[in-house]
Amino acid sequence: MRLYLLALNPTDSVTQGFLPAAARLGIDVTVLTDHAEPHRRAYAELAPPPDVVECDVRDFREVIGLISRRDAPDAVFSNSDHLQTQTALAAGYFGLAAKDWKATLRAKNKGELRRHLAAAGLDAVRSFELGPGQDPAVLRESAVPFPVVVKPREGVASEDVSLVADAVELERRCTEIQHRRPGAALVVEEFLEGRLCTLETLGDTGRRHVLGGFRTRISPPPHFIEEMLEFVPAHPQAVVEQILAQLDAIGVGLGACHTEFVVQPDGRARIIEVNYRAIGDQCDLMLAEILGIPLFEHILAAHLGRELPEDLAEQCAATGKRARNEPVCADRPGTLTAAPGPHDEERDGVRLAYRPLRPLGEHHEHYRTNRDYLGVIWAVGTDQSAVDAAVARFVAANRWEITP
Repeated sequence: MRLYLLALNPTDSVTQGFLPAAARLGIDVTVLTDHAEPHRRAYAELAPPPDVVECDVRDFREVIGLISRRDAPDAVFSNSDHLQTQTALAAGYFGLAAKDWKATLRAKNKGELRRHLAAAGLDAVRSFELGPGQDPAVLRESAVPFPVVVKPREGVASEDVSLVADAVELERRCTEIQHRRPGAALVVEEFLEGRLCTLETLGDTGRRHVLGGFRTRISPPPHFIEEMLEFVPAHPQAVVEQILAQLDAIGVGLGACHTEFVVQPDGRARIIEVNYRAIGDQCDLMLAEILGIPLFEHILAAHLGRELPEDLAEQCAATGKRARNEPVCADRPGTLTAAPGPHDEERDGVRLAYRPLRPLGEHHEHYRTNRDYLGVIWAVGTDQSAVDAAVARFVAANRWEITP
């Protein structure tokens, strides 16, 4: 069987999750990417290493053309935020199991997401879209109430996402983002208060399963950096039903989906964004450990057109595990001069893993986004207090130093 995997970067999800899962399933993988050499280096020690082919993966026409000249595909798949629509169109072209490309576009385009949910009568978030190069002064006429959140329409990882208090600050912030992203459209929308949560789902061609979710701690305003995620086996049923109804309206079904939302005091569950792929930053690897299922194999199987176990949601709900995912964040610009290497341990009934995300000797600015992550710690056990203590113990026993 032949799987074409579209990727931009050789992420941990690919190297530690999807490629080993494909090997266990006996699937031959061809990685399509616009920068082949970093992928070849990252996969060199895998057995067997995948075939890596350079391709303009952001253009679905180039993806279709390249695949049509090679071995016939059994699946076309990506876990990249930026490549879901291209992947859906390519898979559909070859008559394979495919996400609805309209759903992938709605999920990626935050302005379209808001318009579509409002038109469906499910949630009307007051928002305004600022086109590429459009003068931010037009925002003076918008009816969005302050405080507002401004963010790139197709952005990821909290990059250039800010809470803004008034019109003067909003124009200044939009101008700054436009300077850094000259071709980007921006979305300005009302601030949705509430504890940030996630819902993780996985569907095959006929049915969608709820895997569980997380509660997320966010950094203080004006930025939105994810500082900690705690596993939740089951959110309240009324909340889950509201989110699933909104995912139905968007068209989310096949494959993994990571949905971020808040629950307001009146019980309304309101979507912040829909990431139509598996959760990242080591949380997917942790989720497989929590649930005790072959998560990556299940995701690939769904894209091969296979049915998932009918009782998958029940299996996941029955987990007795608790977990914590906590990134270590840079608090200033500079060169990383001291940090621990990869670490795994089992102690007092808790399995803990640490993976560095930034190499020693590398200089970075201070982005105030998830790009400030130096590494990620995650721990899984049966008792939340023991899990939390294991993470705190690892942080106290190690040091991360940044030299200006």
